[in-house]
Amino acid sequence: MIGVVGAGAFGTALAIALARDGRSVTLWARDIGDMAQTRRSPRLPDVTLPDRINITENMVDIAASETVLLAVPAQSLRDVLTANATHLDAKQLVACCKGIDLETLTGPVATIARTLPNAMPAILTGPSFATDIARGLPTALTLACADDTVGQNLQQQLSTGTLRIYRTTDTIGAELGGALKNVIAIACGVAIGASLGDSARAALMTRGFAEMQRLAQILGAEPQTLVGLSGLGDLALTCTSPLSRNYRYGLALGAGTAIDPAMTVEGAATSWAVTRLGQDRGIDLPVCAVVAALTRSEISVETALQNLLSRPLKEE
Repeated sequence: MIGVVGAGAFGTALAIALARDGRSVTLWARDIGDMAQTRRSPRLPDVTLPDRINITENMVDIAASETVLLAVPAQSLRDVLTANATHLDAKQLVACCKGIDLETLTGPVATIARTLPNAMPAILTGPSFATDIARGLPTALTLACADDTVGQNLQQQLSTGTLRIYRTTDTIGAELGGALKNVIAIACGVAIGASLGDSARAALMTRGFAEMQRLAQILGAEPQTLVGLSGLGDLALTCTSPLSRNYRYGLALGAGTAIDPAMTVEGAATSWAVTRLGQDRGIDLPVCAVVAALTRSEISVETALQNLLSRPLKEE
Protein backbone atom coordinates (compact mmCIF):
# COMPACT_ATOMS: atom_id res chain seq x y z
CA MET A 1 0.00 0.00 0.00
CA ILE A 2 1.15 3.53 -0.81
CA GLY A 3 0.16 6.56 1.29
CA VAL A 4 -0.30 10.05 -0.14
CA VAL A 5 -0.32 12.98 2.28
CA GLY A 6 -2.03 15.95 0.65
CA ALA A 7 -5.12 15.85 -1.55
CA GLY A 8 -4.28 18.84 -3.68
CA ALA A 9 -4.17 18.47 -7.45
CA PHE A 10 -0.74 16.82 -7.64
CA GLY A 11 -1.18 14.41 -4.73
CA THR A 12 -4.59 13.37 -5.98
CA ALA A 13 -3.30 12.91 -9.53
CA LEU A 14 -0.50 10.63 -8.31
CA ALA A 15 -2.99 8.63 -6.25
CA ILE A 16 -5.21 8.22 -9.32
CA ALA A 17 -2.32 7.11 -11.56
CA LEU A 18 -1.08 4.56 -9.02
CA ALA A 19 -4.55 3.19 -8.28
CA ARG A 20 -5.36 2.80 -11.97
CA ASP A 21 -2.22 0.70 -12.28
CA GLY A 22 -3.38 -1.67 -9.56
CA ARG A 23 -1.86 -0.21 -6.38
CA SER A 24 -3.86 0.25 -3.21
CA VAL A 25 -3.54 3.90 -2.18
CA THR A 26 -4.52 5.80 0.97
CA LEU A 27 -5.05 9.51 0.28
CA TRP A 28 -5.02 11.81 3.31
CA ALA A 29 -6.40 15.34 3.57
CA ARG A 30 -7.20 17.58 6.51
CA ASP A 31 -10.74 17.93 5.19
CA ILE A 32 -11.99 15.36 2.68
CA GLY A 33 -15.44 16.94 2.37
CA ASP A 34 -17.61 14.69 0.24
CA MET A 35 -14.76 13.22 -1.82
CA ALA A 36 -15.28 9.73 -0.37
CA GLN A 37 -18.93 9.73 -1.45
CA THR A 38 -18.70 11.50 -4.81
CA ARG A 39 -15.28 10.04 -5.79
CA ARG A 40 -14.52 13.48 -7.20
CA SER A 41 -11.85 15.99 -6.25
CA PRO A 42 -12.52 19.74 -6.36
CA ARG A 43 -8.98 20.14 -7.73
CA LEU A 44 -9.55 17.62 -10.56
CA PRO A 45 -13.33 17.73 -11.10
CA ASP A 46 -13.30 15.93 -14.45
CA VAL A 47 -11.67 12.75 -13.12
CA THR A 48 -13.30 9.97 -11.10
CA LEU A 49 -11.21 8.59 -8.25
CA PRO A 50 -10.67 4.81 -8.60
CA ASP A 51 -12.10 2.49 -5.96
CA ARG A 52 -8.56 1.47 -4.93
CA ILE A 53 -8.10 4.91 -3.33
CA ASN A 54 -9.07 5.05 0.34
CA ILE A 55 -9.75 8.69 1.25
CA THR A 56 -9.18 9.58 4.90
CA GLU A 57 -8.76 12.41 7.39
CA ASN A 58 -7.03 10.12 9.88
CA MET A 59 -3.23 10.03 9.73
CA VAL A 60 -3.30 6.63 11.47
CA ASP A 61 -4.48 5.18 8.14
CA ILE A 62 -1.31 6.52 6.48
CA ALA A 63 0.83 4.76 9.08
CA ALA A 64 -0.05 1.42 7.49
CA SER A 65 1.96 2.34 4.36
CA GLU A 66 5.69 1.70 4.10
CA THR A 67 6.02 4.33 1.36
CA VAL A 68 4.41 7.74 1.77
CA LEU A 69 4.29 10.50 -0.84
CA LEU A 70 4.32 13.97 0.73
CA ALA A 71 2.33 16.18 -1.64
CA VAL A 72 2.18 19.30 0.52
CA PRO A 73 3.62 22.79 -0.17
CA ALA A 74 7.34 23.06 0.49
CA GLN A 75 6.85 25.75 3.13
CA SER A 76 4.42 23.46 5.01
CA LEU A 77 6.51 20.28 4.79
CA ARG A 78 8.47 20.72 8.02
CA ASP A 79 5.31 21.41 10.04
CA VAL A 80 3.52 18.39 8.55
CA LEU A 81 6.47 16.14 9.38
CA THR A 82 6.74 17.47 12.92
CA ALA A 83 3.02 17.22 13.63
CA ASN A 84 2.82 13.64 12.33
CA ALA A 85 6.22 12.29 13.36
CA THR A 86 4.71 9.30 15.16
CA HIS A 87 2.97 8.09 12.00
CA LEU A 88 5.73 8.94 9.50
CA ASP A 89 8.91 8.01 11.32
CA ALA A 90 11.10 5.24 9.81
CA LYS A 91 9.17 5.17 6.53
CA GLN A 92 10.20 5.79 2.94
CA LEU A 93 9.13 9.41 2.56
CA VAL A 94 9.00 10.83 -0.96
CA ALA A 95 8.68 14.60 -1.19
CA CYS A 96 6.45 15.69 -4.07
CA CYS A 97 6.96 19.43 -3.62
CA LYS A 98 9.39 21.95 -5.06
CA GLY A 99 10.92 24.69 -2.99
CA ILE A 100 13.44 25.78 -0.34
CA ASP A 101 12.40 26.14 3.28
CA LEU A 102 12.56 29.84 4.19
CA GLU A 103 13.73 29.24 7.74
CA THR A 104 16.31 26.49 7.27
CA LEU A 105 17.25 27.20 3.61
CA THR A 106 17.05 23.46 2.89
CA GLY A 107 15.27 21.53 0.16
CA PRO A 108 12.60 18.87 0.79
CA VAL A 109 14.99 15.91 1.07
CA ALA A 110 17.20 17.68 3.59
CA THR A 111 14.10 18.87 5.46
CA ILE A 112 12.87 15.27 5.83
CA ALA A 113 16.32 14.08 6.94
CA ARG A 114 16.62 16.81 9.58
CA THR A 115 13.09 16.45 10.92
CA LEU A 116 12.76 12.64 10.87
CA PRO A 117 16.29 11.17 10.88
CA ASN A 118 14.99 7.59 11.00
CA ALA A 119 13.07 7.99 7.73
CA MET A 120 14.48 7.30 4.26
CA PRO A 121 14.01 10.55 2.29
CA ALA A 122 13.57 10.86 -1.46
CA ILE A 123 12.04 13.32 -3.90
CA LEU A 124 9.82 12.88 -6.97
CA THR A 125 10.15 15.79 -9.35
CA GLY A 126 10.20 16.75 -13.02
CA PRO A 127 8.08 18.24 -15.80
CA SER A 128 4.49 17.38 -14.97
CA PHE A 129 1.05 18.87 -14.62
CA ALA A 130 -1.47 17.21 -12.34
CA THR A 131 -4.16 17.23 -15.03
CA ASP A 132 -1.91 15.28 -17.43
CA ILE A 133 -1.08 12.66 -14.81
CA ALA A 134 -4.72 12.28 -13.75
CA ARG A 135 -5.86 11.88 -17.36
CA GLY A 136 -3.32 9.14 -17.96
CA LEU A 137 -1.18 11.14 -20.38
CA PRO A 138 2.47 10.02 -20.67
CA THR A 139 4.71 11.74 -18.12
CA ALA A 140 8.35 11.24 -17.12
CA LEU A 141 9.69 12.14 -13.68
CA THR A 142 12.90 11.86 -11.68
CA LEU A 143 13.06 9.91 -8.42
CA ALA A 144 16.09 10.98 -6.37
CA CYS A 145 17.21 8.94 -3.38
CA ALA A 146 20.71 8.83 -1.88
CA ASP A 147 20.35 5.07 -1.23
CA ASP A 148 20.18 3.56 -4.72
CA THR A 149 18.77 0.25 -3.47
CA VAL A 150 15.84 2.09 -1.93
CA GLY A 151 15.66 4.22 -5.06
CA GLN A 152 15.29 1.15 -7.25
CA ASN A 153 12.48 -0.12 -5.02
CA LEU A 154 10.67 3.22 -5.18
CA GLN A 155 11.17 3.39 -8.93
CA GLN A 156 9.34 0.08 -9.30
CA GLN A 157 6.60 1.05 -6.84
CA LEU A 158 5.82 4.40 -8.47
CA SER A 159 6.18 3.64 -12.18
CA THR A 160 2.98 2.93 -14.09
CA GLY A 161 1.99 2.35 -17.69
CA THR A 162 1.88 6.12 -18.28
CA LEU A 163 4.16 7.41 -15.52
CA ARG A 164 7.81 6.70 -16.34
CA ILE A 165 10.24 7.16 -13.44
CA TYR A 166 13.96 7.74 -13.92
CA ARG A 167 16.35 7.31 -11.00
CA THR A 168 19.28 9.25 -9.54
CA THR A 169 21.17 9.43 -6.25
CA ASP A 170 21.72 13.19 -6.67
CA THR A 171 19.07 14.50 -4.30
CA ILE A 172 20.63 17.98 -4.14
CA GLY A 173 20.49 18.47 -7.91
CA ALA A 174 16.96 17.10 -8.18
CA GLU A 175 15.49 19.23 -5.40
CA LEU A 176 17.30 22.41 -6.52
CA GLY A 177 16.29 21.95 -10.15
CA GLY A 178 12.64 21.62 -9.17
CA ALA A 179 12.78 24.58 -6.81
CA LEU A 180 14.74 27.06 -8.90
CA LYS A 181 12.83 26.55 -12.14
CA ASN A 182 9.75 28.03 -10.41
CA VAL A 183 11.66 31.27 -9.83
CA ILE A 184 12.64 31.48 -13.48
CA ALA A 185 9.05 30.67 -14.49
CA ILE A 186 7.86 33.75 -12.60
CA ALA A 187 10.44 35.86 -14.44
CA CYS A 188 9.27 34.47 -17.79
CA GLY A 189 5.65 35.13 -16.89
CA VAL A 190 6.53 38.72 -16.03
CA ALA A 191 8.22 39.15 -19.42
CA ILE A 192 5.19 37.93 -21.35
CA GLY A 193 2.71 39.72 -19.08
CA ALA A 194 4.59 43.00 -19.61
CA SER A 195 4.65 42.42 -23.40
CA LEU A 196 8.44 42.20 -23.52
CA GLY A 197 8.27 39.42 -26.10
CA ASP A 198 9.30 35.81 -26.64
CA SER A 199 12.94 36.77 -27.18
CA ALA A 200 13.07 38.23 -23.68
CA ARG A 201 11.52 35.05 -22.31
CA ALA A 202 14.12 32.90 -24.09
CA ALA A 203 16.90 35.08 -22.68
CA LEU A 204 15.51 34.76 -19.14
CA MET A 205 15.18 31.00 -19.49
CA THR A 206 18.78 30.70 -20.69
CA ARG A 207 20.36 33.06 -18.18
CA GLY A 208 18.12 31.71 -15.43
CA PHE A 209 19.23 28.17 -16.23
CA ALA A 210 22.84 29.33 -15.93
CA GLU A 211 22.02 30.58 -12.41
CA MET A 212 20.39 27.25 -11.56
CA GLN A 213 23.50 25.37 -12.66
CA ARG A 214 25.86 27.74 -10.88
CA LEU A 215 24.14 27.51 -7.51
CA ALA A 216 23.44 23.79 -7.71
CA GLN A 217 27.03 22.88 -8.47
CA ILE A 218 28.37 25.02 -5.63
CA LEU A 219 25.92 23.30 -3.27
CA GLY A 220 27.18 19.88 -4.35
CA ALA A 221 24.89 18.81 -7.19
CA GLU A 222 26.06 16.80 -10.17
CA PRO A 223 26.10 18.90 -13.37
CA GLN A 224 24.23 16.32 -15.47
CA THR A 225 21.26 16.36 -13.10
CA LEU A 226 20.40 19.94 -14.03
CA VAL A 227 20.21 19.09 -17.74
CA GLY A 228 17.77 16.26 -17.04
CA LEU A 229 14.07 16.07 -16.29
CA SER A 230 14.30 17.70 -12.86
CA GLY A 231 16.16 20.73 -14.23
CA LEU A 232 16.00 21.65 -17.91
CA GLY A 233 12.91 19.52 -18.57
CA ASP A 234 10.88 21.10 -15.79
CA LEU A 235 12.18 24.56 -16.71
CA ALA A 236 11.00 24.21 -20.32
CA LEU A 237 7.50 23.16 -19.25
CA THR A 238 7.00 25.67 -16.46
CA CYS A 239 8.29 28.72 -18.34
CA THR A 240 6.06 28.23 -21.37
CA SER A 241 2.65 26.99 -20.23
CA PRO A 242 -0.23 28.94 -18.64
CA LEU A 243 -1.04 25.74 -16.71
CA SER A 244 1.95 26.59 -14.51
CA ARG A 245 0.86 28.52 -11.41
CA ASN A 246 4.26 30.21 -11.14
CA TYR A 247 4.13 31.32 -14.76
CA ARG A 248 0.54 32.61 -14.31
CA TYR A 249 1.64 34.49 -11.20
CA GLY A 250 4.39 36.13 -13.25
CA LEU A 251 1.94 36.97 -16.02
CA ALA A 252 -0.23 38.82 -13.51
CA LEU A 253 2.78 40.64 -12.04
CA GLY A 254 3.93 41.72 -15.48
CA ALA A 255 0.48 42.85 -16.61
CA GLY A 256 -0.36 44.52 -13.30
CA THR A 257 -3.53 42.47 -12.86
CA ALA A 258 -5.00 40.86 -9.74
CA ILE A 259 -3.37 37.71 -8.36
CA ASP A 260 -5.49 34.91 -6.92
CA PRO A 261 -4.56 34.90 -3.19
CA ALA A 262 -5.59 31.24 -2.87
CA MET A 263 -3.08 30.07 -5.50
CA THR A 264 -0.01 28.28 -4.12
CA VAL A 265 3.06 29.82 -5.75
CA GLU A 266 6.20 28.06 -4.54
CA GLY A 267 8.52 30.21 -6.65
CA ALA A 268 7.92 33.42 -4.70
CA ALA A 269 9.13 32.03 -1.37
CA THR A 270 11.90 30.13 -3.16
CA SER A 271 13.19 33.36 -4.73
CA TRP A 272 13.55 34.87 -1.25
CA ALA A 273 15.33 31.79 0.07
CA VAL A 274 17.64 31.38 -2.90
CA THR A 275 18.61 35.06 -2.82
CA ARG A 276 19.72 34.58 0.79
CA LEU A 277 21.63 31.44 -0.22
CA GLY A 278 23.37 33.36 -3.01
CA GLN A 279 24.33 36.18 -0.68
CA ASP A 280 25.65 33.75 1.93
CA ARG A 281 27.75 31.93 -0.68
CA GLY A 282 28.82 35.01 -2.65
CA ILE A 283 27.07 33.80 -5.82
CA ASP A 284 25.72 36.25 -8.40
CA LEU A 285 22.04 35.38 -9.11
CA PRO A 286 20.62 38.47 -10.85
CA VAL A 287 17.43 36.90 -12.25
CA CYS A 288 16.52 35.30 -8.92
CA ALA A 289 17.28 38.55 -7.09
CA VAL A 290 15.02 40.55 -9.42
CA VAL A 291 12.18 38.04 -8.94
CA ALA A 292 12.59 38.24 -5.16
CA ALA A 293 12.36 42.03 -5.29
CA LEU A 294 9.35 41.95 -7.62
CA THR A 295 7.42 39.46 -5.51
CA ARG A 296 8.04 41.62 -2.43
CA SER A 297 6.80 44.70 -4.33
CA GLU A 298 10.18 46.36 -3.74
CA ILE A 299 10.70 47.30 -7.40
CA SER A 300 8.57 47.81 -10.50
CA VAL A 301 8.75 45.74 -13.68
CA GLU A 302 10.41 48.69 -15.40
CA THR A 303 13.10 48.87 -12.71
CA ALA A 304 13.61 45.11 -12.83
CA LEU A 305 14.18 45.29 -16.58
CA GLN A 306 16.60 48.17 -16.20
CA ASN A 307 18.51 46.35 -13.48
CA LEU A 308 19.07 43.37 -15.76
CA LEU A 309 19.84 45.32 -18.94
CA SER A 310 22.30 47.68 -17.25
CA ARG A 311 24.54 44.92 -15.91
CA PRO A 312 28.15 44.98 -17.17
CA LEU A 313 28.76 43.29 -20.51
CA LYS A 314 30.69 40.02 -20.29
CA GLU A 315 31.47 36.74 -21.99
CA GLU A 316 28.72 34.10 -21.94
